[in-house]
Amino acid sequence: MNGSTTRNRVVVVGASLAGLRAAETLCQADEPSTVTVIGAETHRPYDRPPLSKKLLSGEWTAERVQLRQPDAFEQLDVDWRLGTRAVGLDLDDGNGATVHLSDGASLEADGVVIATGARPRTLPGQERWGHVHVLRTLDDSLALGAALSPGGRSVVVIGAGFIGLEAAATARTLGNDVVVLEGAPAPLIRALGGELGHAIAALHEDHGVQVRCNAHIESLDATGVVLAGGDHIPADVIVVGIGVEPVTDWLHDSGAAIDDGVLCDQHLQVRRTDGTMAAGVFAAGDVVRWPNALFDEEMRVEHWTNAAEQGALAAKNVMAALAGDELEPYAPLPFFWSDQYEHRIQFLGRASADDHVAVVAGSIADRKFLAMFGREGRLRGALGVNAPRWVMPMRRLFLDGADWDDALAAAAELSA
Repeated sequence: MNGSTTRNRVVVVGASLAGLRAAETLCQADEPSTVTVIGAETHRPYDRPPLSKKLLSGEWTAERVQLRQPDAFEQLDVDWRLGTRAVGLDLDDGNGATVHLSDGASLEADGVVIATGARPRTLPGQERWGHVHVLRTLDDSLALGAALSPGGRSVVVIGAGFIGLEAAATARTLGNDVVVLEGAPAPLIRALGGELGHAIAALHEDHGVQVRCNAHIESLDATGVVLAGGDHIPADVIVVGIGVEPVTDWLHDSGAAIDDGVLCDQHLQVRRTDGTMAAGVFAAGDVVRWPNALFDEEMRVEHWTNAAEQGALAAKNVMAALAGDELEPYAPLPFFWSDQYEHRIQFLGRASADDHVAVVAGSIADRKFLAMFGREGRLRGALGVNAPRWVMPMRRLFLDGADWDDALAAAAELSA
């Protein structure tokens, strides 16, 4: 390690999935570093997908969403600084950086992994109302779950993204009356387009949830939601799920390049505002925007698998950079899933609303189907509803660079 027996000092900023995977990778290396993990929450790293489902419903306890058993955390040779935020970063001219903390401490580091994730977007004035909730953290889930149980409440979910729809499904399963308000013409329209967005909405309408699109929020009040035009939707509980924004405010004076996330190269190494690379400083998870060579596109991905894989790779590249070794690029096939009622929704790839869409197996009416997304003669995405045996073989088509016609032919064979 740079010709010295002294351990390199690595600071991981962020104590969720990406940060944990980075810390574990650093600790498991042949030449481990001195690792410090900074976490704004007081909780040890926990799993986020159950927050809108099993934890929210009360089926799971808070202990069950921990990403590792207590003894596994104790065995990691990590200095945990939980309940402490990073408030600044100084990028050194040479290797490394200095991380400034909310408790007044400053940590000098040879390497840094930025994994501060994202925070929920909010509506103006929503903090005034105790019955208005967001859903991002473990504490958010516990507070919302207490408000939803034992049922019989009027619930309005603002935003028909995946988090909002998962919360709506859980709220309805608990016996609440649920209305979903979406400003766009269809749920998930930017990712799936109108037809498939309405297909996802239908899963909720089957369960008695009202999904109202083109619904624009005027204000919130003590008894519900006021829409533009004057309609008032009564609500005992309001859930605001209008997306997230990357946590980058603490980096604004650091010299790191920021544009809807921390801008990185293909190795997840952080770019400076002057176009040079920040030596020894990498990023992982929801906070990262990087060029994915598999899609020839710069992207920021808010998926579980991406956070896990990026956390591990960012740590490997920190070690490689400090040793003067070659860095590894990150060019994954994005994948996510969502459980809503009895339905499993899975998506591979990267799609947009203007892609060509074809339902190639099953049918929307049967609530079991495989849809494919294509652009410029190339396969871009695959969506499956209750169709894991059709979705997962699509992975090989992506990795092989299959064109649109070949992908259609392969999908037809799968469903035959």
